[in-house]
Amino acid sequence: MTEFLSVNGGRIAYEVTGEGPLVVLAHGMGDSRDAYRFVVPRLVAAGYRVASADLRGAGESDTSFTGYSRTEIAGDLVALIRHLGGPAVLVGHSIAGGAATIVAATAPELVSAIVELAPFTRKQSIGLADLRVRRFRQGTFRLLGAALFGSVKLWLSYLDVSYPGPQPTDWTDRLARIEAMLREPGRMKVLQKMGQSSPADAGAHLAGVRCPALIIEGTLDPDWTDPRAEGEAIVAAMPDGLATLALVEGAGHYPHTQFPDQVLTLMLPFLAAAVRA
Repeated sequence: MTEFLSVNGGRIAYEVTGEGPLVVLAHGMGDSRDAYRFVVPRLVAAGYRVASADLRGAGESDTSFTGYSRTEIAGDLVALIRHLGGPAVLVGHSIAGGAATIVAATAPELVSAIVELAPFTRKQSIGLADLRVRRFRQGTFRLLGAALFGSVKLWLSYLDVSYPGPQPTDWTDRLARIEAMLREPGRMKVLQKMGQSSPADAGAHLAGVRCPALIIEGTLDPDWTDPRAEGEAIVAAMPDGLATLALVEGAGHYPHTQFPDQVLTLMLPFLAAAVRA
């Protein structure tokens, strides 16, 4: 059942399922909390209370917000965890991975651990050598085009590149739902603002993280020429010994949707250790 929380500038939508230690799931841009549709039942079965949220401007959340940076998304997640009675393990994908970094660094009393899935957590730069990598070139041009021009068609073509190999069994229906959402008034503008925001605010907080962190990257993620190197750089920027990098072979930018079993195999022992600590 959808619930709403009023935060600064509007309402964010979320739903809570299960009983036990709190896990909060935050999706990436151009998506909704349905991105975790394969993950939530397994977490609930493992004994967790799972709150999956729609980011500001996405899903069923309002489009009345003026800003869509990682810092502003982080503020919403802090409010949600407080409302639900944290601490929580916070899971963030892509832009929400950067937001999770900020939450962990600025509200450590609310976060027992973080999981970052294909996170945009560091300032990015693109060189000529990067553009020689076909997978990266295709993904980057489509992603930038969608953000610059507000093109739903380009965003859907970016998703094609972001799901190399096997796609979810419900992929045709899911694509239709994503397209329908983005054609609602204001939704594509939100995606543009998120896509144009810099991850530098999140990168500035990496050294301030004080809880365990699990970074999960897909080996075929088109958003980086070398996803392993990106993950290693995030781990290196956090305090020594806190963060661990795991790779999902063959996954693109959405490992939790493309290979949920592999992602859960990585997440569940990490969550159990975080809850025990």
